[in-house]
Amino acid sequence: MVKRGGKEAVQVRRPHLSRGITTGTELVCADNSGAKVIEMISVEGYRGRIRRYPRATLGNVITASVKVGNPEMRRQIVKAIVVRQRMPARRPDGMRLLFEDNAAVILTPDGDPKGTEVHGPVAKEAAERIVKLAGMAMMVV
Repeated sequence: MVKRGGKEAVQVRRPHLSRGITTGTELVCADNSGAKVIEMISVEGYRGRIRRYPRATLGNVITASVKVGNPEMRRQIVKAIVVRQRMPARRPDGMRLLFEDNAAVILTPDGDPKGTEVHGPVAKEAAERIVKLAGMAMMVV
């Protein structure tokens, strides 16, 4: 338990994964929301150091700009969750996980996936964070 401002809060520790996606990285949009390619702008809840670029890993919620897609989707700022990354990520059990591409799924302001289906495999870290994503995915790795 951690005390903050007179209240007790439960501290949730996520395992450390290799952060393979940095600011400016273009990601494939893995859902059918209308976007094809998005570019990462920032990471939600990232507390870094001065002059260090924010970096994201599997299961992190990011802010991104839609670069390629439908005319109504292009140039919009959206929230997305990272579901695949090319840089190997080491899980606590010692297994290393890497994918062929960097991919994300766009989220609504409520935190639910915007599309109705997800293309390709989804990392377990992302599926645990957003439960609806696991039901829409073809495969959870």
